[in-house]
Amino acid sequence: MTDRTYVGLWATADGHVRHELLPNGRYDEARGTRESAYQGRYEITGDHIEYWDDTGFTADGDFIDGVLHHGGMVLYRQEAPPTAR
Repeated sequence: MTDRTYVGLWATADGHVRHELLPNGRYDEARGTRESAYQGRYEITGDHIEYWDDTGFTADGDFIDGVLHHGGMVLYRQEAPPTAR
């Protein structure tokens, strides 16, 4: 199940780690200059997210007060670029 409330781009404050949660239940994670460093599927139940990387790695996180806490990282929702609006 994907909660459309959380679909979109999430990034650490420095922008190094970026998670794009896609509406089809897939995600694409970039790290630094490495685009699509990790890809897989995700499911959201309430405010909890579970990740299954295509390589078999699993992880999870929680949305707390509009912020994604995942693997010791804090990711913030990013606004869409002006051209995408």
